[in-house]
Amino acid sequence: MIFSRALQREFAQSAAGVFVALFAVLITTVLIRLLGQAAGGRVPSDAVLALIGFGALTQLPIVLSLTLFIAVLMPLSRSYRDSEMVVWFASGLPLTAFIRPVLRFALPLVLGIGAVTLFLAPWAQMKSAEFQAKLDSRDDAARVAPGVFRESAGSQRVFFVEMGSAEGGKVRNVFVSSEEEGRIGVIVSAEGSLYTDPNGDRYVVLEHGRRYDGEPGSPEYRVMEFDRYSVLIEEHKVAGQAGKARGMTTLELLQSPNTRNLGEFLGRIGVPVAALLLALMAIPLSFVNPRAGRTNNVIIALLTYLVYSNAIGLFQAWVSQGRVRFELAVWLPHVVVLGVLALMFYRRLAIFPFWRTRP
Repeated sequence: MIFSRALQREFAQSAAGVFVALFAVLITTVLIRLLGQAAGGRVPSDAVLALIGFGALTQLPIVLSLTLFIAVLMPLSRSYRDSEMVVWFASGLPLTAFIRPVLRFALPLVLGIGAVTLFLAPWAQMKSAEFQAKLDSRDDAARVAPGVFRESAGSQRVFFVEMGSAEGGKVRNVFVSSEEEGRIGVIVSAEGSLYTDPNGDRYVVLEHGRRYDGEPGSPEYRVMEFDRYSVLIEEHKVAGQAGKARGMTTLELLQSPNTRNLGEFLGRIGVPVAALLLALMAIPLSFVNPRAGRTNNVIIALLTYLVYSNAIGLFQAWVSQGRVRFELAVWLPHVVVLGVLALMFYRRLAIFPFWRTRP
C-alpha cells in the first residue's frame, strides 16, 4: 500500500539521521567527561577508548528509544505542516490508521532495544566495572607519569618521578609527599620498584633515600636515611550494591530476587515498553497547527519523554528501597501512559472527524 510504504520510508530515513546525531552527541559527552578525568589523573590515558566503548553501549538503549520516538514524530509533524495529513484524512483514512505502519516500524526496534537493555548493556556495565576496578586497584606508582606531579587515588600522597624505566616497572629519582594525622612526610629516593608478597599485598619499594617527618609550623623534624623503604599500597573500596546490580545479567537478577535486583530488573524491562508506547504517542503528539509555532509539539514531546523516563527511574528507586511492591510498579507507570495515550487519540479524533474509513 502506498500509504504504508511512504511512512515506512520516511520513518527509516528519519531514524538514520536522528541516530547518527544522538550517537555523536553521546560519544562526545562521554569523551569530554573521560578526557577531563584523564587530565586530572583519575583515569589513565590508555584506558579512555575502552571506557568510551563501554559507556556508549551502556547508554545505547536511551539513544535508541529517543531515535524511535523522534523518527516517528518528525515525519508526521512534517505531514501536518505540509498539509499532507489533510489529504490522507480526506481520502478516508482515520488517525488510527497510522498505528499499523508505526507498529511495523517500531516493533523491530523495540525488540532490538529490549535485547540491548536486557543483555548487551548489562554486559557492557559489568566489563566497565571490571575494567575500572583493575584501574582503581593499580598502585599509586603506576599512576605516576615522569616529570609530572600526580596525586594518589586517596588524595593522601603526591608523587613526582623524574624518569621511568620499562624494565621491572622501576622509576628513578622519586619524590613522595604524604600527610598522616596532621604530620607531613617527605620521601626522596634514588629509585623505586613494585613488590607483591605471598599474601597478595602490594608494596612500593624505595631504595637509597631519605625521609623527612614533622608537624607543619614546628621546628622539630625527623630525618631518616634508608637503603630500602617499603610502603603498603592503599586498598580501594569495592563497588556498591547498586553498581553490582547494574552489572548483573538479567538471569542473575531473576535468580536473586531481592529488592535491589528487582528494581534493576524493573528499569530494564521498562525501557522497551516505554519505547513502544512513546512511538504510539508520537502519532497524536505530531499534530502541528500551521498557523501556530512549529516547535511546540517537539517541546511537549521531549517533556513527555523526560517525565516518562523519570517516572520509571522513580519507581525503580522505590522498588530498590522496598517502598513499593514490584508487582505494582512494573505496570503502573505504563498503564497511566497508556490511559493518557487513549485520551490523546480520543481528543484528536474529536478534532478531526475523519474517524471512519469510507465504505
